[in-house]
Amino acid sequence: MDLTQPLQLNPECRDYVWGGNRLRPGQRIAEAWVVYEQDQIVSGPFAGRTLAEVAAEHGADLLGKRVIQRTGTRFPLLIKLLDCAQWLSIQVHPNDEQAARLEGPGTFGKTEAWHVLEAAPEARLIAGLVPGMPAQALAESIRSGKILDWAQYLSVRTGDTMFIRPGTLHALGPGLMIYEVQQTSDITYRVFDWNRPQTAGRVLHIDKSLAVADPSATVEPKPLPSMCDGDRQVLAECSYFTLEMITAQSREAELDTLGETFHALTVVEGAANISVCDASLTLSRFESVVIPAACGAYRVRPLGNARILKASVESIQE
Repeated sequence: MDLTQPLQLNPECRDYVWGGNRLRPGQRIAEAWVVYEQDQIVSGPFAGRTLAEVAAEHGADLLGKRVIQRTGTRFPLLIKLLDCAQWLSIQVHPNDEQAARLEGPGTFGKTEAWHVLEAAPEARLIAGLVPGMPAQALAESIRSGKILDWAQYLSVRTGDTMFIRPGTLHALGPGLMIYEVQQTSDITYRVFDWNRPQTAGRVLHIDKSLAVADPSATVEPKPLPSMCDGDRQVLAECSYFTLEMITAQSREAELDTLGETFHALTVVEGAANISVCDASLTLSRFESVVIPAACGAYRVRPLGNARILKASVESIQE
């Protein structure tokens, strides 16, 4: 079996105390893991198999030569949609070296980026700490549960993008719908959980948080620039991923993996038809597909006004 057609996935949905009901009306869903190594492929010759299984078996045909060079045959990204009805915990993530040291060899760190899909009026989030925080105050405030005294609140709007490097203390606030792309890692160290009762699934990680938190880490929201029919715009990029917005109304977008990297497409507005070789499929809002690296050139045709987020691995440079 070859990998010359798009792979549509069955998202894994997770519910947490802060979740809303916009991802699946009538049911509380906090996160939809729309591109995830354990998601099952829903159709075609690989139906019923996970993305991880196909990556392990087919390597560069799925992932691309550039990805294999960097992270081997493990699918390297995790893409989520988050519906925030309440504050998420204030948390922090490790880098690769810290993750391997604290969680075990071969564990990925967690570098991520957020793109705001919807933002209620006055929506805010926490990203970093206020400038000038004394070094000794970090440990004291985390251990005493008073980190809010030093939290940096940011107002955000629909279309904003934020790059969150490891070590940044952060929390999403109520009224936000977020697209998140990150390394394949579920390592989250909770610093403060708004005085919710600690349970087996929601504990604080004080010592590990102190081991990785960087009080100097800051975040700058990046507004979405004005885009016309057929435009493409890079929103965030690092050695782990590149996040790009594609805007289309009547013009097709022509893309190409060049055999170097897979492309993970998520429609965030409208609908679009994806044509790869002799295969095609239509994606509605919040649906995703993975274009294997072996597919090469393909086309995205908008069905009305469409916006598509594309995540890929475009660089291996540190």
